[in-house]
Amino acid sequence: MKRAIISDIHGNLEALTAVLEDIHALGIDQIVCLGDIVGYGPNPRECLDLAQQFSVCVLGNHDDAALFNPEGFSSAAERAIFWTRSQLESGDADTAATARRWRYLMTRPTVARDGDCLFVHGSVRNPLNEYVFPEDVYNARKLERLFALIERYCFQGHSHVPGIFTTAGKFARPEEIGHRAHLGAEKLMINVGSVGQPRDGDPRSCYVVMEDDRVEFRRVKYPVEITSQKIYAIAELDDFLGDRLREGR
Repeated sequence: MKRAIISDIHGNLEALTAVLEDIHALGIDQIVCLGDIVGYGPNPRECLDLAQQFSVCVLGNHDDAALFNPEGFSSAAERAIFWTRSQLESGDADTAATARRWRYLMTRPTVARDGDCLFVHGSVRNPLNEYVFPEDVYNARKLERLFALIERYCFQGHSHVPGIFTTAGKFARPEEIGHRAHLGAEKLMINVGSVGQPRDGDPRSCYVVMEDDRVEFRRVKYPVEITSQKIYAIAELDDFLGDRLREGR
């Protein structure tokens, strides 16, 4: 089976559309989403409609905040969540579509498993909210505790920074490994990057393709300026959210 693993769409319809086109061109059988369909971006409804076609989708912290209340968010992220909620509540005359979106969000699990693969938004220890950053390689105790909870492979997002953590305490960025890695006996934590808001200095969308015992990180260009201009036109969304897309930060 060839599987696409995506994460952190954040209401960026242009990015999601470009990634889905790339996925379909590859003839991929299954799409797994690691959450944060909404938040930050200007098209939460449209992204949720597309997400309902995915094979698997877990809950992200911004998805959770749209359902309940944002906690520990920056002021810009909090304002974006309240605007997102208003769009989901009353931004569409199609009441049936509105109900489907809320029902879809409310029924997302926080963890999904398939054989040796675990799928979460944040971490195996705290699926919704724990960040695992590249600099955590200097926190050996944290990594040891996380790997102790993993059977073989854990796919995650949340930090928006793609790469692979190993039990040896290393973090390999995609470009350092030729954008490909072998899945062997060693436990791995694999961050698949972000579709809608990359933060590794590359504005292109990032996701992972898994086939048999291999993973490949893919970058997909999308019309960033269109998304940025949509953000600038919405008073409730901070202009910074549009600026950062150009630089992948």
